Amino acid sequence: MISSRRIEDLRPDVQVLARAFVKKAAEAGIDVLIYCTLRDNESQAALYAQGRTKPGRIVTNARPGESFHNYGVAFDCVPFVNGKAAWDDDKAYAQLGRIGEALGLEWAGRWTGKLRERAHFQFTGGKSLAALKASAGRLA
Repeated sequence: MISSRRIEDLRPDVQVLARAFVKKAAEAGIDVLIYCTLRDNESQAALYAQGRTKPGRIVTNARPGESFHNYGVAFDCVPFVNGKAAWDDDKAYAQLGRIGEALGLEWAGRWTGKLRERAHFQFTGGKSLAALKASAGRLA
């Protein structure tokens, strides 16, 4: 199973945005850890099973091949406050959301009608999931 947290595993355009995101967050006084970037289908299946056929709460509605993580165009992050992950810091996530959106990223914290994921950001170059699948994940 492959579930990476390396920015280098993202598509080149998204790498640039992820690095700018981390830099802008730091400038705003927020330490942020990108903890998930590229995810293979096996890892996606394991996450999808969570809260369904495996213990835990549901954390994704995306089946294997249906997550933008599978195409290297999405990342998940958590703010750190006083050296500790601040998973429930609404204020920090709202600020991160504004930073990401200002860079042109889609922030899943604004999603309606589907699972909101404050930690999730993606850049699809305007392509739908179907278009990414059809083009073997290429943004251009």
